[in-house]
Amino acid sequence: MSTVTPRLVVAAPSSGAGKTTVATGLIAALAARGLKVSPHKVGPDYIDPGYHALAAGRPGRNLDAWMSGPERIAPLFAHGAAGADVAVVEGVMGLYDGAAGRGELASTAQVAKLLRAPVVLVVDASSQSRSVAALVHGFASWDPEVRLAGVILNKVASDRHETLLREALEEGSGVPVLGAVRRAGAVDTPSRHLGLVPAVERSVEALRAVREMGELVAASVDLDAVLALARTAPPLPVGPWDAAAEVEPVAGPRPRIALAGGAAFSFSYAENAELLAAAGAEVVPFDPLHDERLPERTAALVIGGGFPEVYVAELSANAALRKAVAELAANGAPVVGECAGLLYLGRELDGLPMCGVLDTAARMTTRLTLGYREAVALADSPLAAAGSRVRGHEFHRTATDPAAGPSPAWGWRTPAGPHTEGHLHGSVHASYLHLHWTGAPALPSRLVRHAADRAAGRTG
Repeated sequence: MSTVTPRLVVAAPSSGAGKTTVATGLIAALAARGLKVSPHKVGPDYIDPGYHALAAGRPGRNLDAWMSGPERIAPLFAHGAAGADVAVVEGVMGLYDGAAGRGELASTAQVAKLLRAPVVLVVDASSQSRSVAALVHGFASWDPEVRLAGVILNKVASDRHETLLREALEEGSGVPVLGAVRRAGAVDTPSRHLGLVPAVERSVEALRAVREMGELVAASVDLDAVLALARTAPPLPVGPWDAAAEVEPVAGPRPRIALAGGAAFSFSYAENAELLAAAGAEVVPFDPLHDERLPERTAALVIGGGFPEVYVAELSANAALRKAVAELAANGAPVVGECAGLLYLGRELDGLPMCGVLDTAARMTTRLTLGYREAVALADSPLAAAGSRVRGHEFHRTATDPAAGPSPAWGWRTPAGPHTEGHLHGSVHASYLHLHWTGAPALPSRLVRHAADRAAGRTG
C-alpha cells in the first residue's frame, strides 16, 4: 500500500519569519480554488492547526516525531490526508531545529524527509538583499536529503527590493522564488503569553484573518507553481495509520467518555479522540463554559489543555458543572486532566474556586515552562500502569501549590536531578504533561477499560 497525496512542507530559517501566515494562506488559497486541502503541523503546537482547520474545513493534524515516534509520521500523515487533493505541512521553529540534544529528532527537516516532501522556505527579507542567496544556499546544502525546492519571500519592501532579491537568488542559490509577500500586506493575528490566540476564541475575527491570509497569498504567490511542486513528491510506501489497529476494544456496551472542549479547553489532538472511539468508547464533547451538567451517563471524563486562566471567572461561575465534576470524581469515575484540566480540577485558579477535586491551588506566573519530557508513571492509575514510559511536552505559564501531590503522576530526570509532577487521587490522573496518545496507545485502551468497568458497575 502506498500514499500518493501531493504535498509540501512550509519551513523557515527561524521562528518569526511568517511561516504560519504563509502556510495558512496557502491552505485557504488552495481551498478557495475548490481543492481539498489536508493541513498538518510539525511539532506539538495546538494553536496553528486551529487556523489551518478554519482554512481547510477539515481537522488540522500534528506530526510530532518525539511524541508519536518517527515510524508513525508517514502513516499519520496518510491518515490525515486521506481523500485530499494536496497537503500543506507547516514546520516548527527553524528548518533544522529539533528536540534539544537529540539531533534532527522532531525537526521540520526530519519530518520532510520522512514524508519525502519538497520544502518551501519562507524567508523574512525585510533587512537584506543579496545576502538572501547565501542564506538560502546554506539551508539548501546543509542536508542533501532535504529537498529545498522553493522560496517565498516575506516582508518585501518594494518592487525594487523584490527585484534585487530575485536576482540574487537566481544568481546564487538555484532555488526558484515562488512568491513575494509585501511587508505592508501582513495580516494581524493577535497573540498572548503562549503564542497566537486560538482560532476557536476569535470566531468571526479568526475567519476574517484566515480569509485575508488566503487573499494575501493568492495575490503574492504562484499557486500553480506551488501545486506543481507538491505533485513532485513521490509515493510514500505506507498505508494510513489505523486507530483500530493500535488498541484493544472493550467488549459489551460502549462507555460514554465526556471530552471537555470549547474556548477554554481547545487544546486536543484529533487522534486522541479517535483512539478512544476505536477502543470502544462513545466520545461526547461538552463545553465547561456553557454546559451546566456533564453528558448523561458519563462514565469517564477527559479535560485537556487550553487557556482556563482567560476564562477563570466564567468557569468559576458555572458552579453547577464544577459540582458535577467533583461528584463524578468522588464516585470513582476515571478523570484525566492535562495542563488546563489540572488547573480546573484544583481547588482554585488565581483565587477563584475551581472543581476542588485536587487539593492544589494554581496561579498565573511570568515564567514559561516549555519543553519535551520523557516521563515514567510512578503508580497505577486509570490512565497508565506503573512503570509506563511516555514522551510528552509542557507548555504553560502557571504554577500549582503543591506542584505534585502525595502520589505524583509522572517522574522524569532533569539536569538538577529527579523531578516529580502531577497528581493521582483516587481515580483522577492530572498533570501538566501533554500527550499525543498515538505514541502510547496503551493509555487510551486502559482508560476505556476502566470507563467500561465503571459503566458496568464493576468498580466503586
